[in-house]
Parts: sequence; structure tokens; C-alpha cells
Amino acid sequence: MGCSNFLPLFVMVIVQLGYAGMNIVATAVMGAGMNPFIHIAYQQMFATIALAPLAYFLERKSRPKMTPKIFFQIFLASTFGLTGDQIAYFVGLNNSTPTVASALANLIPAITFIAAVLFRLESVGLRTKGGQAKVFGTLICIGGAMLLTLYRGPVVIGQSSINWKYAKNTVDKNTSSSHGNVILGPIMVILSCCAYTAFLITQAKLSKQYGAPYSSTALACLVAFFQCVIIALCVDHSVSDWILTPMRAVSTTYNGLVYSALAICLTSWCIERKGPLYVAVFNPLLLVLTAILSWAFLREKIYTGTVVGSILIVVGLYIVLWGKKNELQVMINVEDNNKLKENDAEKTEAGEC
Repeated sequence: MGCSNFLPLFVMVIVQLGYAGMNIVATAVMGAGMNPFIHIAYQQMFATIALAPLAYFLERKSRPKMTPKIFFQIFLASTFGLTGDQIAYFVGLNNSTPTVASALANLIPAITFIAAVLFRLESVGLRTKGGQAKVFGTLICIGGAMLLTLYRGPVVIGQSSINWKYAKNTVDKNTSSSHGNVILGPIMVILSCCAYTAFLITQAKLSKQYGAPYSSTALACLVAFFQCVIIALCVDHSVSDWILTPMRAVSTTYNGLVYSALAICLTSWCIERKGPLYVAVFNPLLLVLTAILSWAFLREKIYTGTVVGSILIVVGLYIVLWGKKNELQVMINVEDNNKLKENDAEKTEAGEC
């Protein structure tokens, strides 16, 4: 394997490992009593601090002019992709488990396909193999999500023997029969997927009009910071809850730097070199890494419903991705054939002359 193939592979594994670590430390710190709304506000602050220098030094000469229309699009992207997505995800994570949350996050391609069809941005294409695969994969994803949400079943893997002191409250919650809210948690994660889908649609339009991804992301994080602070103050009026203990500082800084800043840069780099489908293929790796770390450090039990539902979601995800790849290949073949016909026509006209 050449360096050009190994480096994107290595980068995407690092990104998924960073996401898995985010799930673990955020669950631990919220289990210890930190308000998820306050956590997200600090997270956006640290992400803005990390991205601002990159935006300034890398794009100061190429940054397009900011207009009210572009700022409004950045505001929408921030509202959907950072504030809405992350608030829903963290509330869902606080009311479920990291494994369940990371499994449901794989619904994003299926939900994106449904939204694209509803807004007439994409056709179903039931007469093509790609279209049939996307519909079939979406139905499997939805079935897996319903099973994972509504059914637990027997324990497949029991608790680990590792005792991590920062996860004590989380362990107590996991062992309790009233663990979180088994319905609210998954529903909030699914809502976060819907918000992220809206972000992808908004971001697709923004990237065509404003070719400065670091600047737009830094500004979006800044907007999200103010939004999250306002929401957190409305939800929690206690000043003492905003005090950062060492564990809270580590969690918010880690998630701000890794989840909201570094991962965005690395993922953008991989998309530029390998395309979005290559990046999406690595999403199920997050589920595996999160399940292992959650079982080891948070002593999470793995249930039958979680395993079967996760497998169905991952299978459905890959079917949807195959369908998208098949449609892209068909489009490329059609374009190549059209170019060949145009070249043949030009040669024929030149010969007649």
C-alpha cells in the first residue's frame, strides 16, 4: 500500500478514534453532573479558539468577501450543524449509552437520502440498481434503529472489571434498571442526525459561494458559542455549574479541539483527496471503537438488541453507500459516452470539410 493510500486510511482511523474518545469523556463528565448544554457552550468556545488562527493564516489572502447572504448561510449551518446537532446528540448521549448513540449516528446517509428526495434534490430511481439499493438500505437502517431503540433483550457481554474513578456515576447509572431514558436518548440522537442532514444541505450551498472552509467553520463555531451560551443560561441559572473542574476542563477542551476542530480539518483533507464516500465508509469503525472503550472504561453492558440493531444499521449504511457509488459510476459512464460521441461528431465534420 502506497503512502497516498495509507495516509488517508491512517487519518480516518485517527478521526474515528478521536470521536470515540469524545463519546467516552463526555459521558463520564455528564454522568458526574455537568450540564450537557454548558458542556457544548465551552466546547464551541475552545473550537473557535483553535480554528481562528488556522482561518487567519491559511486563508487571509484567499478569503472571499463576506456578504449578508453568506453570513446568513453560515448562521444556518451553525444553527443546524453545531448548535442543533450537538445539543440533540449530547442530550441523547446523556440519556442513553455511547454505543447506542454512535450506532444511531450511522443513520445520517439514510436520513440525508430521505431529505434529498423530499426536497427534490435527488430522485429515487427505483428502476436503477443504485436507486433500489438506496431505498432498501434506508429501510434496513430504519428497522435497525427501531430495534435498537425499542428492544434490549438478554445481555451479550457483561461489565468489564476495569474501575475508572471518573466513570463511577456513569457505571452506577448503567447498572440501574432505570438507566437514563431508553426512549428519549435514541430519539434525541436521531433528531441530531436530522439536524446534521439539514447542515449538509446548507453547507453544500455555502461551500459553492464561500471558498474558505476554515474561516466559515471558525465563524460558525463562534455563532454556535453565543447560541449555546444563551440556551444554557435559560436552562441552568446556577453560576456554580459553569465552574470548570479538572475533568470538565479536560472534556470540554478535548471535545472542542478534537471533535469540533481537528476532526473537521482532517475530514476535509480526506474528502478533498478521496471523496465523501471514502470518508463515510469509516463511520461504522466509530461504533466498534466506542463499544470497546465504553465497555472497558464505563463498564457498559452490551445487549442483544444493541448488537442486532447496530449490525442492521451498518449493513443498511453500506447498501446505501453502494447505491450512491453505483449511481455516480453510471453518471460518469454517461458523461464519458457523451464526450466520445461529441468527439466522433467533430471528427466526422472535420472529415467532411
